[in-house]
Amino acid sequence: MTLTQQRIFIVTGGAFGPWAEEHLNTLNPGTDLLVGADRGALHLVRSGYRPRLSLGDFDSVTPEELAEIRSGSEEFTACDPVDKNWTDTELAYTWALERSPSEIILLGALGTRLDHTLANIHLLRKGAEAGIRSRIIDDHNDIELVRDRIVITAGPYAQVSLLPLTTEVTGITLSGFQYPLENATLQIGQSLGISNVLQAGQGTISIRSGLLLVIRSRD
Repeated sequence: MTLTQQRIFIVTGGAFGPWAEEHLNTLNPGTDLLVGADRGALHLVRSGYRPRLSLGDFDSVTPEELAEIRSGSEEFTACDPVDKNWTDTELAYTWALERSPSEIILLGALGTRLDHTLANIHLLRKGAEAGIRSRIIDDHNDIELVRDRIVITAGPYAQVSLLPLTTEVTGITLSGFQYPLENATLQIGQSLGISNVLQAGQGTISIRSGLLLVIRSRD
């Protein structure tokens, strides 16, 4: 599959604030696309953005807010809240994957609902299998799923934690970290990979098999 040189930002109905707008301000209007899922579309419209697409069942907004979303979006798609099998975030993420972007960034995908938070993190598997980099970002976390190798650079999220999403992840090798690993294995339920720190400005994480969550975080 050939990836396009574009990023797709998806804003969902979870936590949203000035930190989200900092990321949205990096959007290139010539190539990048902006998608609002359910109440996330309202966040965008009220923050002065015009989504390329707003979609969902919109069961979390009032009729007045729905009209606001519809008029503020380039394209609008509503679905039945009862007769659908997928969350609004998954619908938006699937739409984004079909366009083969270079990267998908989800904002507002973390919040008070742990079920939705975990479901959104599990969505990253689809992107990893398609070879499309995907990240979930909020004010305290930057989360992505690795199936081979990734290079990360120092930034606002000082801690770097590794958690298996599969039963085990083998061949884990870290370079540029305070606590290096060489051909290590992590099994689901272990905490060995929690709270590492970059030693220099850049670090490399590579694995041989499995799916590894890389979570950069700050308090």
